[in-house]
Amino acid sequence: MAKYRDHDAYIADAAEPLRPLLVQLRAALASALPDAEEVIAYDMPGFGFGKSIIAGYAAFSKQCGLYVSPGAIVANADAIAAAGLKATKTGVTFSPRKPMPDALAADLARASRQELDL
Repeated sequence: MAKYRDHDAYIADAAEPLRPLLVQLRAALASALPDAEEVIAYDMPGFGFGKSIIAGYAAFSKQCGLYVSPGAIVANADAIAAAGLKATKTGVTFSPRKPMPDALAADLARASRQELDL
């Protein structure tokens, strides 16, 4: 996997159909976490403070993922299900067919920040 210097480089390297989703997600996270820093951690873009990551995102071959704290997933389980998205303990996957709603991304980011006490 390539090492990325910033979010723009990561998004540019993603599969073309996923790029608009990543741009939209990045904007939703930046809006929800206006004082957080854009970081690259574990070769993925994210938002956080220093070494503490509040929310990260990734692109794969056919889908994307948003990664937050486990409590954020639990707190938003109903909204995740209502959007028709799949969740794991720390992530939610989405695709061009089932995109991540901006409000859900923001809610997940804020809940993750609250759980991490940042």
